[in-house]
Amino acid sequence: MMNVPVLIIGAGPVGMTMASELARFGVPVRIVDKATHRTDKSKALVIWSRTLELLDRGGGSAPFVDAGFKATAVNIIAGDKVIGRVSMESAQSPYPYGLMLPQSETERLLEERLAKLGVSVERQVELLSFKRNAADVEAVLRHSDGREEEAVSADWLLGCDGAHSVVRHGLGATFSGETLKSDWILADVHMTGYPFPDSDVSVYWHRDGAFVIFPISPGRYRVIADLPPVGAENPPTPTLKEVQTIIDRRGPSGLKAFDPIWLAGFRINGRKVSDYRSGRVFLLGDAAHVHSPAGGQGMNTGMQDAFNLAWKLASVISNSCDEHLLDSYSVERSAVGDQVLKMVATLTTVGTMKNPVAQTLRNLVGHIILGISPAQHAFADAMTEVTISYPRSPLNGPSLAGAGPKPGQRVGPLLDQVPVGGGDAPRFALFATNTTATADLVGRFPGLLDRDVRPPFRDDGIWLVRPDGYLACSSSDTETVANYLDHLVRARTD
Repeated sequence: MMNVPVLIIGAGPVGMTMASELARFGVPVRIVDKATHRTDKSKALVIWSRTLELLDRGGGSAPFVDAGFKATAVNIIAGDKVIGRVSMESAQSPYPYGLMLPQSETERLLEERLAKLGVSVERQVELLSFKRNAADVEAVLRHSDGREEEAVSADWLLGCDGAHSVVRHGLGATFSGETLKSDWILADVHMTGYPFPDSDVSVYWHRDGAFVIFPISPGRYRVIADLPPVGAENPPTPTLKEVQTIIDRRGPSGLKAFDPIWLAGFRINGRKVSDYRSGRVFLLGDAAHVHSPAGGQGMNTGMQDAFNLAWKLASVISNSCDEHLLDSYSVERSAVGDQVLKMVATLTTVGTMKNPVAQTLRNLVGHIILGISPAQHAFADAMTEVTISYPRSPLNGPSLAGAGPKPGQRVGPLLDQVPVGGGDAPRFALFATNTTATADLVGRFPGLLDRDVRPPFRDDGIWLVRPDGYLACSSSDTETVANYLDHLVRARTD
């Protein structure tokens, strides 16, 4: 029986993000997918600021930015009146926009990154079953080329295999939630007559329901709209003529669609497991949570699941930290999943309400709120995901009073600094004044701390930042930080 440290099931954006992160940390992985090839559909369309920041830690985000199209604002329109306009450019990030990039391109770039790290996706390989043991997971794989079923022993099994996850079903995990009682259409088309800059997303609050236009590239757009349910098992695929009818009724005048690239009907599910970990098995992405496409948060949330877990798993595999570090994964990411489900459900409800009185009140309140600068900034920060944090993480240590980031908060990338967590090992970074004491601290934890000490946020403090760019703890003395790091390795060495 072949043994591998990590077996990843599913080679979409989440699985390939996980594989590339582990590979750059020197962890041997196998990544398999039952599909014959990566997707050729646009599917998940946007990469948000926080995901781009995290991509910068390993290989850089430049290939993605170069291949994508920057959406910098969102317009909310009711009738012929612009209710509000929110600019993403206020987001405090090197990437103050939504990067419009078809999922087919995202997967291509991730697969190229994997190839540079010496990892190939094994396609037409399906997980049949697995058995959990105390020390490993025994998996059975089936190859489509006629080979016999393959038995694999993996130290860790990662389910990145989507909404119909075989791994989740194998765990018997409950996928709690609901399916919305409406049908939706999606159309990736070319259009003329768009009344806003191509860098703007437009959300139309029509009396019949929602209608959203996403720019993909100049002249190419995605439109989404909700429709009354037809009662069929699966919503029908719309024709271009039916799409144009909805555009004419709900959209701006003069907008004409042609040359469709992808037409689809779908229903919205809001579902989530309660625990993302079961022993040596983890769930990530749509295997753990699915929700409305409102806000374009799905793929980003899944990729950030991978960024969160990868440094922790690599630290345990390399014996830099004890296995109890992994207990934080589900706590942190499940809380984020709950927040995303709540946010996108609210956006969907607001956009699809049918009661005329409620619509009038919505439009009035929306116009007032979106006219306030702090509200605009808060909306932009939430959409770009720079406000994602882990306030209740078990990894949060002591905190200095006063100014500066707090444990669990994102520490944004700083100009002219290598991103925290970059390189070939998942190391924490110290933000402190260079002293004998900080030099001794770095020497005491060579496997956990970057050698280079970065400038402090305040002269009287020391900040310890996790490999994924979130604050671990802060203090006025090095011994407090040393005690925190000792806790990460203590059980391993006791």
